[in-house]
Amino acid sequence: MSDLLFEVQDGVATLTMNRPQARNALSAAMKAAFADAVPRIVSDDAIRALVITGAGGAFCAGGDLRGMAEARPQMDHERWRQRMLEVQPWMTQLIECPKPVIAAVDGPAFGAGFGLALTADFVLASPRARFCLSFMRVGLGPDFGLVYTLPRVVGVQRAKELMLSAREVAADEALRLGLAMEVLPAGALLPRAHALARSFAGASALATRLIKEDVALSLRSDLAGMFAREAEHQAQCFGSDYQAEAVQRFLDKQPAAFQWPAAPAGEQR
Repeated sequence: MSDLLFEVQDGVATLTMNRPQARNALSAAMKAAFADAVPRIVSDDAIRALVITGAGGAFCAGGDLRGMAEARPQMDHERWRQRMLEVQPWMTQLIECPKPVIAAVDGPAFGAGFGLALTADFVLASPRARFCLSFMRVGLGPDFGLVYTLPRVVGVQRAKELMLSAREVAADEALRLGLAMEVLPAGALLPRAHALARSFAGASALATRLIKEDVALSLRSDLAGMFAREAEHQAQCFGSDYQAEAVQRFLDKQPAAFQWPAAPAGEQR
């Protein structure tokens, strides 16, 4: 059985970390499978959204500490640095993915698993989800893009507190901090993730990509620059077949092709 399951249905790709006996800790085989799957998802126009989740009541417990201990005698400074950089290409593709990425977090998202969750545009959590930057517990600094993503989600002060304290964050606090967008019962988590993902089959792929690009760039740009990008991207979208058809649907009093799915009963916001 593969350490990472890759399925595509109705335009939605699902990546399921599949080492439940190890709480889906990241093995070398799992990282290699991510490196193979992520570029395929990004480049396939038939795939409109991605869901990342974990098997067996866990999202991802982080790095494989046993594997690290076994590798230590063969690893000098440069080899370890290069090992850390091996994930950069596919992690960058996830963070910059032009398609919506949704993480369905049930159980622990620790260390690198926390980093994987924050590659997503939308994080859905079950009440038993727990987030923890556990690196300080084993004398390490954060990896998997966390020093980039986390301050952008929770702010600089809170990011430093979470990194330096290595404390666990329960689902309700994750919701308050903005780490999670919704908290749902465990059984509703994956259906909600797939419902959100499927909704983008009716969206403009161009507008979706440009919105994601602009929001990411806005944090390191200025007002004039973003006004210029808005004007350029509005013009691009205005010239698309999708926009013309969407306006015609409105004039004909037909429902829009893109509909954000209603939240299920019992959802926390």
